[in-house]
Amino acid sequence: MAAKSQTANALFHLSQNCNVKRDCRASLLEDKIDNGVKTKVLFICVHNSARSQMAEAWLNHMCGDFFVAQSAGLEPGTLNPLAVKVMAEVGIDISHKKKQAVFDVFKSGQLFAYVITVCDEASAERCPIFTGPAKRLHWSFPDPSRVTGTAEEKLARVCEIRDAIRAKVENWCAEVTAPTSQA
Repeated sequence: MAAKSQTANALFHLSQNCNVKRDCRASLLEDKIDNGVKTKVLFICVHNSARSQMAEAWLNHMCGDFFVAQSAGLEPGTLNPLAVKVMAEVGIDISHKKKQAVFDVFKSGQLFAYVITVCDEASAERCPIFTGPAKRLHWSFPDPSRVTGTAEEKLARVCEIRDAIRAKVENWCAEVTAPTSQA
């Protein structure tokens, strides 16, 4: 209960500090520095088996000083073995990651500063919606479960998806945590 209250207070503080003269990105960074609370991010896709798991892992790996990420899906399935393999190739083990349903995360009462959907455009209508006072973003990535070809071609395609997710997370983290000049 204390964690919920702390997160709610941090979000309230953030909303009070974001105004015309100050950029919200600076406020996020200052809140982290001032009170040690990391900004919570939820990545969602349909199955929580590859894209959202990789995005969560990348954000926690590259920007863990500022963010704590989780992931969830509409219909959580088993982890995609190709996603597990390509992440292991870069030294990140997601093989024991818990898959969770968006509804279970919602029922837990957790609050997130950002909710980022990572469904591709073809499955966007099935991509879950998460309610609450979060900033919503959509990053479209192909579904690794739908890649075709030989085993080597599938692995290469999932590597491309992994690298695209990494680049997007890296750029977003740099953008959001960059100090801004005040007007």
